[in-house]
Amino acid sequence: MTTRTPTTTTSRTADTSQSTQNTVLVAVFAALIAALGLVPPITVGIVPVPITLQTLGVMLAGALLGPVRGMLSVVVLHALVLAGLPLLAGGRGGLGVFLGPTGGYLVGWIPAALVVGLLVKYWAIRRTGRTARFAAVLLSVVLGGIVVIYAFGVPWTAVVTGLPLATSALGSLVFVPGDLLKAVVATLAAINVHRSYRRLLGGVPTAGR
Repeated sequence: MTTRTPTTTTSRTADTSQSTQNTVLVAVFAALIAALGLVPPITVGIVPVPITLQTLGVMLAGALLGPVRGMLSVVVLHALVLAGLPLLAGGRGGLGVFLGPTGGYLVGWIPAALVVGLLVKYWAIRRTGRTARFAAVLLSVVLGGIVVIYAFGVPWTAVVTGLPLATSALGSLVFVPGDLLKAVVATLAAINVHRSYRRLLGGVPTAGR
């Protein structure tokens, strides 16, 4: 007969509580990304890919939740979209969205959240000094939330539309100013949130003020 010690019971309770918290956070950020899709997309004439606010949600998911939970929040959103729910900007949903010109950018959201989370959790948020920490988090968000997404999106758009790769890359430049602004917003949010809730990244120590 196995006797449960108070320590074992406490550990199991803590594990259950942490698992519940992780599930809630993943669901909340999946909902946040979906909510940002309510803002009407802006269509540009060079490439058939709209400008949306949802990439801001991807950046925030990685920067605030870390690599695993941030990535899972995007996976949950994509699963719902694949099921046909119109959760993408412009009320889009279904498998066809992923097979169209924007498909590469959408798929890129998953590794984007992962990369942002990895860089922020294990490098950027540990920097000392406000300027160094801001620069490190911003660089992390730009690399993950912009470079990674474009690395998936630009070639895919070229393949689907038949555009030359150079034309697809040139057309993507129209997104850069807005994406840089989103990166700054995500950086400021991450720094301020982690300053107040230092265990949000799973107990990773963050630098002080």
